[in-house]
Amino acid sequence: MYVATLLTNPNLPKLDEAVVETLCNAWGGSDPVWLSENEAAEFRFPALTDNQEAVWAELQLLEIDLIVQPLGKRRKLMLLADMDSTMIRQECIDELADEAGVGERVKDITARAMNGELDFEGALIERVGLLKGLDEAVIDKVLEERITLMPGGAELVATMRMNGGYAALVSGGFTAFTSKVAEQLGFDENRANTLLAENGKLTGNVQRPILGKQAKVDALEQITKRLGLSEADVLAVGDGANDLGMLGRAGTGVALHAKPSVAQQCDIRVNFGDLTALLYLQGYSRAAFADV
Repeated sequence: MYVATLLTNPNLPKLDEAVVETLCNAWGGSDPVWLSENEAAEFRFPALTDNQEAVWAELQLLEIDLIVQPLGKRRKLMLLADMDSTMIRQECIDELADEAGVGERVKDITARAMNGELDFEGALIERVGLLKGLDEAVIDKVLEERITLMPGGAELVATMRMNGGYAALVSGGFTAFTSKVAEQLGFDENRANTLLAENGKLTGNVQRPILGKQAKVDALEQITKRLGLSEADVLAVGDGANDLGMLGRAGTGVALHAKPSVAQQCDIRVNFGDLTALLYLQGYSRAAFADV
């Protein structure tokens, strides 16, 4: 048995009942269950069809996300989340680079690295090098003035924790940012790279070893082992090439507003919903979300 979840942008909810009913009937599904009016619905159906990808593409034109999963154990006991462009809207290093006057150069390197065109570690070293001499106090300025949370993140973390889940923020970015974002959103722990500074100025270097793609997989293995969980118990979310390892290993790996080269390697893609989509695909209704 499988379950299909259809959802759309919660700020512009336009999930049409007729669309849901038509797909449900075509796939021989049970009666749809509405998780949030005009925003998210699901139905169960007996077997996969050969037109699933074509249906997904058609629904994308209507700005509707379609997620198909085995019914199984959808509710997960651990959230493993990327930070930049996932739990927050920005790439922290790009915002620091703007303050340092090298924004365009760094943004180009970031985009290529996240798309898998450049080695992550080498790209990070190069970008951090361009920040050499930047006042360390700029980090707090960027946090206050430039960093905004991705919608739905607080609800996602709080709802999973309220239901016994553990939340870990694992980023290829920097601890100066993950520590603040993790605290604000209620994560249980966070891991990231450490920017090095001397006499109040960034040195242009980052502490070794660098946390990249493999380190996210390592975090998945280490945290699940420590908590006595299986990888099947994990819901992972990210958007960049350095997230692919953990997305592939987790029980449910979600590419959220991901780079095209990343999205095409993932079965679960959310392009229009926000982070609450990760609750809907676990079968939570909006009425079951934690108050934040």
